[in-house]
Amino acid sequence: MPSILHIETSTTVCSVVLSENGKVVSERISLTGPSHASLLGVFVQEILQETNAHPDAVAVSCGPGSYTGLRIGVSTAKGLCYGWNVPLIAVNTLQLLASTVAAGKQAEENTLFCPMIDARRMEVFSAFYDKDLKLFREIAADIVDENSYLDILADHKVLFFGNGADKCRSSITHPNAEFIDDIQPKAANMIPLAEKAFAAGEFVDVAYFEPFYLKEFVATVPKNKVLNVEQGAKSNA
Repeated sequence: MPSILHIETSTTVCSVVLSENGKVVSERISLTGPSHASLLGVFVQEILQETNAHPDAVAVSCGPGSYTGLRIGVSTAKGLCYGWNVPLIAVNTLQLLASTVAAGKQAEENTLFCPMIDARRMEVFSAFYDKDLKLFREIAADIVDENSYLDILADHKVLFFGNGADKCRSSITHPNAEFIDDIQPKAANMIPLAEKAFAAGEFVDVAYFEPFYLKEFVATVPKNKVLNVEQGAKSNA
């Protein structure tokens, strides 16, 4: 089995794992907030110094998720692949979340898994997977209200989880909806998906691969800058 370095930065969690033969050899993780720019390089360096490893591949959680987090994670992974001359594996973040829950829960035949990643306000990045982790409904950016997913919930029990699920509890009240707390994408949980991709030779182009943003990035202006601009305009009037 291969040695793989796994990188996960799609949400506020920052984690790095080195695996060999399907097991964690070394791990670094921070759950305290979006500090990927300062932590990711340090985590990678610490693991490599600790293990003196030369991985056979790098796996990166590729989205959807945080625009900035994904760019940091993917650019770091690509740089490592160039330096080591090893292949790059892309792991879909929603599938990663679904596999995490599926691995620890016996699901009935008609149960669906719906990972949700917060996309601000009442919007989430979501998808629906069956118990075999096959896509039941494609990945989409959904604005959630009381009518969301009623057609699916009418015929299926659905497990909702991820950092976007909690804000949807008050809107999704169908009796077939169940919410699972504290499910976050972590590098350690990437191992089965990454090893499966490695065995199948499912690699992405290191030069041209881009994260799966799902939506275009929209820059916003901090409130204090807006106020300063407005005050400056008034003083010049």
